Amino acid sequence: MNSSNSMPASPPEDAPAEDGLTDLLISLLKLCSLIGDPMKVGVCDPFDASTNEVKVLMALAGEGPLAGHDLVHITAMSAMNVSRAIAGCKARGWVEDFNDPENRRRRPVRLTDEGEATYRRMQPMLHGVAESLLGKLTVRQRREMGHLTDLVLRRIAEWEAAQPQDQAGS
Repeated sequence: MNSSNSMPASPPEDAPAEDGLTDLLISLLKLCSLIGDPMKVGVCDPFDASTNEVKVLMALAGEGPLAGHDLVHITAMSAMNVSRAIAGCKARGWVEDFNDPENRRRRPVRLTDEGEATYRRMQPMLHGVAESLLGKLTVRQRREMGHLTDLVLRRIAEWEAAQPQDQAGS
């Protein structure tokens, strides 16, 4: 019998009862890892852009001007990857520095007109990927998935807020 068909070993006696949460978390981690490939092929490659550049473009399109540390948080990318993505987007003419009149120390970037136009041109490709991956879900399943996704995102924000400051970004 091969290992993929064998029964898992019994959990240790002090292990918590199996409630499916760990399996669900693992499935979500797998989903998050694998969804990047259709996005790369379906959206990034046609624009000859990196996945990180597209993430920055999408974050700025959805949120408006953001500083690098905000992009780190929103995109879950490392500071170095955000910095490189911003530089790439600037070189393409998609983003520019923005002076925040309320906080002169803050160094946000924002979409340029070309960045906004590029984001609009990406919309049909984003819809194509969405249709490919989610199009067979019923309207009810889409609503439920949206609701559950929002709920998990709120729980992540609550978890992050409860972390000691020195560990929150690690």
